[in-house]
Amino acid sequence: MTERNLRIDLAAACRLAARFGWQEAVANHCSLAVSADGRQFLMNTRWRDFGKLRASELALLNSGTEVLPPEIDRTAWAIHGTLHALLPQARCVLHLHPTYATALSCLENKRLLPVDQTSARFFNRVAIDTDYAGFADSRAEGERLATVLAGKKILLMGNHGLLVIGAAVAEAFDAFYHFERAARTLLLAYGSGQQVQVLDDTVAEKTARAWEAEPEFAAVHFGEMCRGLDPDYRD
Repeated sequence: MTERNLRIDLAAACRLAARFGWQEAVANHCSLAVSADGRQFLMNTRWRDFGKLRASELALLNSGTEVLPPEIDRTAWAIHGTLHALLPQARCVLHLHPTYATALSCLENKRLLPVDQTSARFFNRVAIDTDYAGFADSRAEGERLATVLAGKKILLMGNHGLLVIGAAVAEAFDAFYHFERAARTLLLAYGSGQQVQVLDDTVAEKTARAWEAEPEFAAVHFGEMCRGLDPDYRD
C-alpha cells in the first residue's frame, strides 16, 4: 500500500474516532507504520481536532530520531514512537480515551468479562496495565507499556484509556470499536443492580475463536464506516 493510501486510512480512523466520541478534547493519538521495519510512521500532530483532520496533515516520523519535532506531543512520542521502534507487528497503534473503556479502566476489577457475544471476542486476549503513574512522557514508560502488552493486541491502560494495535488500520479500528461496545454492555449490566451472568470459559473461548475465523470482517466494517465520512478527509 502506498504512503498516500496509508495516510487516507489513518485520517479516516481519526475522523471516525471523533464521530464516536473516542477522542478527548484535542488530545490522543493514532499512528501507522509506513516502512517495513515499522520505525517510520505517520501520526497526528498535537492538539488537533480529529473531526477535521486530513490525510495530508499527518506527520511522517522516524522512531530513531533524537530531536522531538515541536508539533509532536511528548506523550505521543513516548508511547507511539517507542511501540513502533520495539514492536514491528504494531503497524497501527490507536490510543484514545473512549467513554466506556476508560470507565472500565477505573474499576478495581478492570477485566472485560465475557457477558455476551461481543465481549467474549476479547476473552483472555486483553493486557491490563495497573501501574498508572501520571503522563506517559518518557521512553522508559513506553518500554514498560510494550512489556505489559506482552504479545497481545489490546491494552486496557488502567485509570487512563485504551490502546489497540493491528496489522492495518481496519484491524485496529474494528477491535477498538467492538471493545468499546463490549465495555458499554458490561457497564450497563453492572449498572442494572442485578447479578451479571458471565459466560462459561469454554463458551467464551469458542466465541472468541469464531470471531477470529473471519478476519476479513474488519476490512469490510472499516470500509462501510468510511463511506459515511465527508470525503475531504482524503485531501
